[in-house]
Amino acid sequence: MSVHAFNPARTSRPGLTVVPDHVEERAVDADIFRTVFRRHAAGVVVITADSGHGPVGFTATSLVSVSLLPPLVSFSIATTASSWPTVHQADSLVINFLDADQYAIAGVFATSGVDRFAEPTRWSRLRTGEPVLDDAPSYLRALVEHRFAVADHHIVVARLATHAERREHEPLLYHDGRYATTHRPA
Repeated sequence: MSVHAFNPARTSRPGLTVVPDHVEERAVDADIFRTVFRRHAAGVVVITADSGHGPVGFTATSLVSVSLLPPLVSFSIATTASSWPTVHQADSLVINFLDADQYAIAGVFATSGVDRFAEPTRWSRLRTGEPVLDDAPSYLRALVEHRFAVADHHIVVARLATHAERREHEPLLYHDGRYATTHRPA
């Protein structure tokens, strides 16, 4: 395979347009990165785990489906996150989906230096031992398959093992620095 510079004048594709010269492209630095991804709506989940030293959990907006067969998902977690040592050692974890009005729970699990499992958080353990949020409308139990170090984060790939749906719900989203939800047409 060879790589060639794209020259729009030499293409034979009819209707091809080129971004106008007045559109300014800039290098992506940390500020631009934050700004761009604040404007990208993402679903909010709380990921919980326990590797034998007590429950940990954190709010994540990086949950992504990876594969249908086998059913795999991935998420990222900062290497400096207080939950990382447990996620690094855990064989399994729970992905707790949040309802549109559960922004307070998302806020607690996004806050550093607090006991995220203290009142008013309601939680219990699955028969297999993982912590699960009692108020999560649905959750997935997953078995950790891979952990990849990538810059200042780790990408975790997990195989979905079980699912429970307690009730239908509107998803909690994170967009432009605040929590939001979808609006279904009537």
